[in-house]
Amino acid sequence: MARKPAGTTRTNPITTHAAPRVPQRATIDIAFENQSLLGALFGQFDSNLVQVENRLGVFISARGDRLHIEGPEDSVARARDVLNAMYDKLALGQDLDGGLIESIIAMSNEPTLDGIISGKVDTPPIMIRTRRKTIVPRSAVQVDYMRSLARDDIIFALGPAGTGKTYLAVAQAVSQLMSGSVQRLILSRPAVEAGEKLGFLPGDMKEKVDPYLRPLYDALYDCMPPEQVERRLASGEIEIAPIAFMRGRTLADAFVILDEAQNTTREQMKMFLTRFGQNSRMVVCGDPRQVDIPGGDRMSGLADAVDKLEGVEGFGTIRFTAADVVRHPIVGRIVEAYEGPIT
Repeated sequence: MARKPAGTTRTNPITTHAAPRVPQRATIDIAFENQSLLGALFGQFDSNLVQVENRLGVFISARGDRLHIEGPEDSVARARDVLNAMYDKLALGQDLDGGLIESIIAMSNEPTLDGIISGKVDTPPIMIRTRRKTIVPRSAVQVDYMRSLARDDIIFALGPAGTGKTYLAVAQAVSQLMSGSVQRLILSRPAVEAGEKLGFLPGDMKEKVDPYLRPLYDALYDCMPPEQVERRLASGEIEIAPIAFMRGRTLADAFVILDEAQNTTREQMKMFLTRFGQNSRMVVCGDPRQVDIPGGDRMSGLADAVDKLEGVEGFGTIRFTAADVVRHPIVGRIVEAYEGPIT
């Protein structure tokens, strides 16, 4: 009978499988000092609590001035932070809606949640005050954007629709116009059709270009009473015009916003940026993946300008992704499905 050579052994491999980690269950109670805010906190038919439950996978029950939260340990901790943040916003006089709650939930994954939502003791809260509302950030990137709007001379805001690029820029512009920091508000965008030919448009020049500028009007009316918008438009304090009208001008003492900047040519972008004057601020908003001009991405003045100027003193660049969409949550999922994450 053959023997195995000395010094050799034969082993049968044993495959082991680690037991799946079972999330630890937890419960917690949180109390609120001002009971008059609880109705708004819970929402009609507890709709706000249901929204938090569904998004975080927890169970929330009300017990007088307390909320009892049950569920996986991590989710319970997030739900506690979200509910406290919602209460703090109500205590500051802000209104809760589904979009704001969704943004608080999204930001609850950020390590700086307390700084974003509540503001640290030694740090002023991040907000923009206009005549019609007080605007607070709804994503971590919006925090950086609002800081850049208050600090940098020229800001590039890049990212998909629904991230607040233009809206926050208009809000900051209105705030500075109201405070007297600037004397004029100038809103512009290229008059480029988005994938369809509209043909001849009737009316005078204003009536021809207004359809292209409608999103800017919408943001403006949301931040100022309509009668003030009309009065300031008539006096020239607020000007809304296509980019072609900017040539040959020097825009001093003004807050200037260029929307849909991905549809400018390189020549148009250079012309626009060199309009910058004393005591001015300029915001250039656009989605690099939505270029509608002939030639596509390679002809876009936005990408070219960012490539040349990013990092230059006085310039700020903020990049949004689908995760920063602050419209209905499904809009963010649509952007992700079509475009993937923006780098």
